[in-house]
This record gives sequence, structure tokens and C-alpha cells, in this order.
Amino acid sequence: MSDETTTDLNEPAQAPVDAPETDDSAQDAAAESGEGRRGSRLERLEQEGDIAADYLEELLDIADLDGDLDMDVEGDRAMVSIVGAELSQLVGENGEVLDALQELTRLAVYRETGERSRLMLDVSGHRERKRQELVTLAEQKIAEVRADGSPVSLAPMTSFERKVVHDAVTAAGLTSESEGAEPRRFVVILPA
Repeated sequence: MSDETTTDLNEPAQAPVDAPETDDSAQDAAAESGEGRRGSRLERLEQEGDIAADYLEELLDIADLDGDLDMDVEGDRAMVSIVGAELSQLVGENGEVLDALQELTRLAVYRETGERSRLMLDVSGHRERKRQELVTLAEQKIAEVRADGSPVSLAPMTSFERKVVHDAVTAAGLTSESEGAEPRRFVVILPA
């Protein structure tokens, strides 16, 4: 064994006795810099995913359903996916059961953390398939707007669906707006 001194990374470093004191505001600023915030934000989102996975695992056990849970962080959201055998009953005809399950999962996270969650839940790839369909639809409507120079209104959509369309429109260099009131809120794609 060597005489090397080891440092516990969880303990604050001790300054030598004769070292001048440093300004704590500089350390606070460093902690609030991007690296400090990204680390804590990532940890918070991972914690949300863990809480959601525990909640969903219990739910699957109660419902006697088989499914595996995948957790990830995408952008500023925790992502949890349930994959497995036949889970269509957790999606519903048009995703309404999935939307309700997502809200219940967000409430479970809120109960544990005291913070509102933007967690995204997917079951058997339903949301990903829907996302691809919406991107294709948005691309078709963007082409119409560019060709005609007139705004195009889409059918009413959920907030998830509208966000996908808004993102596709923004990526194409156009603008879009949501109009109407829930549950009949819809996207209008505007010419440049």
C-alpha cells in the first residue's frame, strides 16, 4: 500500500492552511454554469425516469402484463418506453389510454419530486410511429403551402401531435400557429 493520499470526490476539497480564501461567488457562478446545470438537470431527468419506471412496473404487475421498461433522456425530457408482448390495451384506439397513462405517470413523478414533469411515455413504439406519420404529413402540407402561398390548416391534434408538426415546420423554415380550443385545437402552417 502506498503513502498516497486519496480524496473522496463527494467531500469538498480542503484548502491548505496558509492559502488565501477564495471568493465563494466565483465558485457559485461556476456551479451555475452550463456544466453544473447540465449535470444536475440530467440527474433530475434520470431521477424522473427511475420514479416513472418504478410506478409503471407496479402498474404492469397489478395488471398482470408483461413488458420491459427502457429509460432515456432526450433533450429536456425523460423518456420511458414500455416494450413487450401485446400491450395495445395500454395505448387505446387513438392513443387516449397512453395519454392518460402518461399523465398518471407524471403525477407519480410530481408526488415524489414536488416538480412538474414533462416526461414522455411510449408503449410498443406507438408514439414513434405516430411521430413519423406526422412528420410525413407536415412535409406534404409544407409543400402545399410553398406551392400555393396560402396557409394550410390541419385536423385537430393532441399537444404531442401539434408539437411534432410545429417542430417539422420550424425545421423547414416556415412558421405555424395553434388555433382553436382543446380538444379541437389544430395547427395552421403559414407561408414564409
